[in-house]
Amino acid sequence: MYSKEMYELGAHSSVIREIFEYGKRRKAEIGDDRVFDFSLGNPSVPAPPVVNETIKKLCDTMEPTALHGYTSAVGDQGVRDAIAQYLNRTYGTAFSAKNFYMTAGAAASLSITFKALTEPGDEIILFAPFFPEYSVFAKAAGALPVIVKCLPDTLQIDFDALERAVTPQTKAVVVNSPNNPSGVVLSEETVLRLCAFLEHKQKEYGKPIFLISDEPYRELVYDGVTVPYLTKYYANTVVCYSFSKSLSLPGDRIGYILVPDEVANSGEIYKAVCGAGRALGYVCAPSLFQFLVPACLGQTSDVSIYKHNRDLLLAEFARDGFSVAKPDGAFYLFLKSPVESAADFCEKAKDFELLLVPSDSFGFPGYVRISYCVATGMIERALPAFRKLAEAYGTLKD
Repeated sequence: MYSKEMYELGAHSSVIREIFEYGKRRKAEIGDDRVFDFSLGNPSVPAPPVVNETIKKLCDTMEPTALHGYTSAVGDQGVRDAIAQYLNRTYGTAFSAKNFYMTAGAAASLSITFKALTEPGDEIILFAPFFPEYSVFAKAAGALPVIVKCLPDTLQIDFDALERAVTPQTKAVVVNSPNNPSGVVLSEETVLRLCAFLEHKQKEYGKPIFLISDEPYRELVYDGVTVPYLTKYYANTVVCYSFSKSLSLPGDRIGYILVPDEVANSGEIYKAVCGAGRALGYVCAPSLFQFLVPACLGQTSDVSIYKHNRDLLLAEFARDGFSVAKPDGAFYLFLKSPVESAADFCEKAKDFELLLVPSDSFGFPGYVRISYCVATGMIERALPAFRKLAEAYGTLKD
């Protein structure tokens, strides 16, 4: 009568969304200012002024039929050309419009890419901790997600575990740097070692292994940290990008897939991307926000606010005796639970109106994700609650 697999997905939403919905109900009961919701990666920092200025300009100057009508299925030529030119100036690449497929955000980019690259029985390696929907997207494409846990101390790649996980069925490896849920950036040393490893495995198996780089947080980095641009390190890299986080546009869904010429059979891969977009119903990304993109390339929301929020929490957690993997980017903290069950820890946190996300669905049990892209005032109000939580577990330092 209906797909039981799809029913399960619809009947059981992600734990992130469940906690977010709980927070909405709780705020209605006791007031917004008394609930400390760190569940959702929903930026509170406003979009940079150029966003609204450009939208107004577009509405005033473009013909409505052009502004709100269909673009080419792969995206507007001028928009794709502008993105190519920006990346070429920034990273010394040689892309052109034909390398880009515009999408409705990173979820569409990843879903399309997984569908385009894999056939039933192929394996996609996911480095844990990872965004839970990766597994959903992989399974929907008919592929098997294979989880490789990162090193617990640094959350860099565990290459011994990776060696055990790669098989002749491995079609792709997904990296997300800066990472959701940890904020950790893969070091250049890790990137070089990963690329050398994949090159070796490609030769051993006599087939391409694709590196899928999920990059919605690329520009959100702190303290001079640099995020390696992976197409410069490994030929078979496909980039999935979204402007949602860098420009604070999570509800407007605009991004792209980049298939460089250096990718094996790049022309065929690009056509497979087009076919996957067609099959999944993702043709023609939102026109208004496509036309917005050229004016906003290289722009970000105020990253200094995220850094300030991060530093407030890191200082508090040091006093509270909580262990955290220091994030160099994105807007998440990955805090080690003082008890084995992160879910139990998150339930206890609710006693103090703290809404945290347990890490089990991120493939890395024993931690909680704290999203700090929230108003600084809420963080300041939440600090005493974190202190009480620490007191409840006896971790508070003198």
